[in-house]
Amino acid sequence: MLWILLLSLLLLSWLFLASAKWVWWKAGLFSLLLLALSAWWLIDKLSGDGLNAATLYHLGADMEGAGVADFKGYIAGFIVLAAVSLLPLFATRVKRWRRPTAGGAWFAGFAALWVATIMISPLARDGQRLYQQLRPVDFARIAPEYQVPTQALQRPRNIVWIYGESLERTYLDEAVFPGLMPNLNRLAARSLDVRGLASAEGGGWTIAGLVSSMCGVPLTTAKDDENSMGRMGSFLPEAVCLGDYLKQQGYTNHYLGGANGQFAGKGQFLATHGFDAVDDLAWFKTQKVARSHFSTWGVHDDVLLDKAYDRFEQLSKAGQPFMLTTLTMDTHHPAGHLPVACKRTRYQSDYGNIGLLNALKCTDGLISKLVDRIQASPYGEDTLIVIASDHLAMPNDLSHVLAKQKRENLLLFLGKDIEPRQLATTAGSTLDSGATLLSLVDPDIKAIGFGRSLLDPQRADSASVAALREGGKDFPRYLAFSRSLWLGDTTRQLRIDDENQVVVGLQHVQPPVLLEYDKQWDLKSVYLENTSKQFEQADPANTLAYVDRCTAFEDGSADGDWCAMLVHRDKGIKLYRDDQLRQGFAVDAPLDAFNGPVPSIRQAHMITEKGRRTRAGQYILQLVAKQAPNRGFWIEAVSSKRKVVVAQQWVEPDAEGRITVPFGLDHEVDDLEIRAWLNHAEKLAVDTFALVPSRRGGRG
Repeated sequence: MLWILLLSLLLLSWLFLASAKWVWWKAGLFSLLLLALSAWWLIDKLSGDGLNAATLYHLGADMEGAGVADFKGYIAGFIVLAAVSLLPLFATRVKRWRRPTAGGAWFAGFAALWVATIMISPLARDGQRLYQQLRPVDFARIAPEYQVPTQALQRPRNIVWIYGESLERTYLDEAVFPGLMPNLNRLAARSLDVRGLASAEGGGWTIAGLVSSMCGVPLTTAKDDENSMGRMGSFLPEAVCLGDYLKQQGYTNHYLGGANGQFAGKGQFLATHGFDAVDDLAWFKTQKVARSHFSTWGVHDDVLLDKAYDRFEQLSKAGQPFMLTTLTMDTHHPAGHLPVACKRTRYQSDYGNIGLLNALKCTDGLISKLVDRIQASPYGEDTLIVIASDHLAMPNDLSHVLAKQKRENLLLFLGKDIEPRQLATTAGSTLDSGATLLSLVDPDIKAIGFGRSLLDPQRADSASVAALREGGKDFPRYLAFSRSLWLGDTTRQLRIDDENQVVVGLQHVQPPVLLEYDKQWDLKSVYLENTSKQFEQADPANTLAYVDRCTAFEDGSADGDWCAMLVHRDKGIKLYRDDQLRQGFAVDAPLDAFNGPVPSIRQAHMITEKGRRTRAGQYILQLVAKQAPNRGFWIEAVSSKRKVVVAQQWVEPDAEGRITVPFGLDHEVDDLEIRAWLNHAEKLAVDTFALVPSRRGGRG
């Protein structure tokens, strides 16, 4: 398929150069296509699977804590490709090659081939795949398959779950990687060793692997808005996961991870689902760990796993049943990292001196050392140990080797009374890992979420079977059900809580937020980005509930209160103010009739890049706008992380674009910022900005 795509691009180049007819249109379309393909190349290098659910998730999730430096080679490659993509635009300035023909037929041929190239490119394939995964579907038929364990555990056992970053079982193949992982192979020989374990869609990256294995559901983002993670107050609040169930059974749950827990919402997920302690990079920085023990991703695995054993001893001595979960990091793609304890570790292979192989050999020793210490301790007999990959390896320096192998996740169970054997599965995925663990603790428990115990000979078909058979055609039902777990079912009541967050069902969301309800008053979409634009483009047949500061809706508003506007094009409109919002209201309540156009909603746009410390006093805010709206708008000074409106004024720039706003501060603020309220189509480009005292005693 690659050679067909390359041939199409060569033919496009020829058609582009063949005629000067509409050359700017052709150049623009050609550069746009090349830029899109360049972006896809970078995404594919990072995800290993093109534009997929993981890409959408990470676009919306908090990226803080990502080891971006590890991918500088890919980023540099993308910059080069992006520069090449702009060559058609530069070529339009060269006149010598332009042929004087009319060129209408040439342009038609170019346009037809441009469309055909998109259709044969991975852009169309990935777009179709994402549509199939995210399209609205009725999940009522599969909803009864979702199971929540409720029975009491007869004999609770301590659990230590060790996730190896990208540590798929393929690396244990002695025929492919001889002597690479002798210690894990030794542990596999005396464990319940699950073979053929796949990753279903929505389980192929770290946080998705944790959710799949612990909750038995694939990870999808909130309804119809992939850019929402940072503003959701709870992580899948409707789901019941392993930590939730064990917490109900008297367990304490502890997590130790070397990376930043904010990355991809990992810490939020654990804190939402029964974990008493989530100790990540920030915690390790308080433990007086030397700088040499940190990489671009966080603390190295030698320190992490030593601390994990210390925590295991501490929890064991306390006498209360516990689950201790840890997640390694040094085998992260693309090249891995070597901790201080393994600086001299080298793996000799026919593949050359590949750093990831050295990191894998090191991890083999570190994980097995932790397991051996646990089993040799006085508490070892009462401890069930899980060794698992979080997901299959992403693109790395061994991808050319892995591509030739049968890929499978690692899942080992070790403990007293667990018979060592290999358990082959043809339709099992990481969705079933948590259910299998529970069945080892209590054989009467065979399911959690859509996960099913792989030990159950009468295992009923569920999500794993749907994902892995018949091309996964029925799997979107499970993805749709999982999306519903972000909000719950009771979504027709809205209110603002004491933390100034919008309560929608089980979820607490930071406004602004736009909610779209269909004709049956079912919540169709939740928008947290570009909300004013989404408001104007929404389906006229649906009801919209828009929550933001009252300034977004009213020209005459001069307060910082919250308001909600409820709009149905055919039935009416109603504005709920702060006191009504705090009491709550029903979105299906009667609306006031109205005539005329639907109100144009404003949204806050920051003028300043960051907050500044400003002392008490009287000030003049002076702006000169080189581009400003044609109508008046609100300018505000805000503080306390944009939650408190210090000053607000309605302004209309003069002919030179000058704006002057006087305001006073009765106390010093640490984070004063300036913002404007504009419609999504309006622009405000500030040329100069100054905040000056209007009299003695005020300093900025």
